[in-house]
Amino acid sequence: MKLSNKGRYGVRALFDIAFHNDGRPTQIREIAGREMIPARFLEQIFQDLKKAGILGAKRGPRGGYHLARPASEITIGDVFRALEGPIVVCPAEDEGPRGAEPCGPDATAAAFKDLASAIEKAFDDISIADVVERGEALGLRRGGTDRVDYVI
Repeated sequence: MKLSNKGRYGVRALFDIAFHNDGRPTQIREIAGREMIPARFLEQIFQDLKKAGILGAKRGPRGGYHLARPASEITIGDVFRALEGPIVVCPAEDEGPRGAEPCGPDATAAAFKDLASAIEKAFDDISIADVVERGEALGLRRGGTDRVDYVI
């Protein structure tokens, strides 16, 4: 199973907001710079996360994107479902080989269904707050919490 850049970048961006700005509004260019994510791609990702109720936005000079709920309530599973759709390991039960008639229980389909459930549970067991704790444990330096305002 390979995770797309869209999902991985979404998790990284939410981690960045939670870690560097404690969930407060953060501008896309700041996140893009720290996380090395193309800003235009991040804008697309943020639109999907906003629609899903994971991110909120604030306009103005101190505006930007912020977490719509606490980092402890946003799971990696929430992010991937918002950006990729449901986590699927195998086709739906009613889909079989083309032209084939159902012929009783399918052991491999049942195994893949169990695997999909286990993967989804694993994604739902890790919150953005958990990722922030891992960043702290790794000794990552926080940045972006001190904003400099220039007044002319």
